[in-house]
Amino acid sequence: MSQPGPLRVLVIGDPYMPVSAYAESLAGLDGAVTVASMQIEGIASAPPRTESQRRLAEYVGDPAEVARAVAGQDVLIVHGAPVSSEVLDAGPLRLVCCARGGPVNVDVRAATDRGIPVVSTPGKNAEAVAELTIAFALLLPRAVPRAARYLLDRGRLAESVFEGGEFFGREAASLTLGLAGLGRVGRAVAERARPLGFTVLAYDPLPPGAVPAGVGLVSMDALLDRSDIVSLHARATPSNRHMFGAAQFARMRPGAFFINTARESLVDEAALRAALEQGTLGGAALDVLERPPPGTRHPLLDAPNLLATPHIGGATAETLARGARRAVAAVASLLAGAVPDNVVNPQVLPTGSTAS
Repeated sequence: MSQPGPLRVLVIGDPYMPVSAYAESLAGLDGAVTVASMQIEGIASAPPRTESQRRLAEYVGDPAEVARAVAGQDVLIVHGAPVSSEVLDAGPLRLVCCARGGPVNVDVRAATDRGIPVVSTPGKNAEAVAELTIAFALLLPRAVPRAARYLLDRGRLAESVFEGGEFFGREAASLTLGLAGLGRVGRAVAERARPLGFTVLAYDPLPPGAVPAGVGLVSMDALLDRSDIVSLHARATPSNRHMFGAAQFARMRPGAFFINTARESLVDEAALRAALEQGTLGGAALDVLERPPPGTRHPLLDAPNLLATPHIGGATAETLARGARRAVAAVASLLAGAVPDNVVNPQVLPTGSTAS
């Protein structure tokens, strides 16, 4: 993999992960690379114009602008910028690094057809998402969303120390937390929940690589039957869309709580709203929501006992730093003639190479 002169690297930042997030990690490569950059300023996405662009699940920016910027580059590092076949052909690229868990903004099929390795950074936000999940799991049973709304609607502070009697809740040691998915995030949640006193159950359709101490593996039905809080941690696939719908909410314990810090496509939101309005569920906390039509209010925001946040699960400085380090580590591997970690299309690697 020898290369005459420095490796030419293009870093494309976006409003979530700007170019500056990569600066410290790239500095460690010294003179081995020349770095160009492009910053996508807004959150708008140009409509897809080609078949390859339509295969991108989500992106920010304009593929045509990215293609112009990538001309003459060896390596492309992105977070949310579109990497379509047109971008890949503008290179000549030798490596694409996507600083997120799943490269949904990269046409991996097109990269594979062109023999270009694509690297992702799985688990970069596991710690941050797990912490937010634990926060939700503590706030919901203590009726914090409802209690906070009580003060906001009244427009003044409580007038009596006895008003708290309207918001009796439960402590962690009395609760069973069920994790639907035991991947990186699910395991990180379990490792934090057990010391707080939660009883932790988990379901995963695939045998987990490691099960944290004290976690009971059960079927999905048993998880729904036995959990006071069900927290969703599955990776979205075409086959598990709306894996939580009316049947699953009906099977949960009366008054149980539901948390989703994974993907919005995993939940039938109409069924969730019905379960909240009918009192089947005691409350829900959501960090992800389907996008409503432009100019409209999301109907779930008016559901009772709902705590919603605008996809902040991975929004920490540490998450950005981990993503940058892992993306740049792939560039360092390329420089050293080694196989980068987390290649999502290992079939493009030379025969005999192994990718983790």
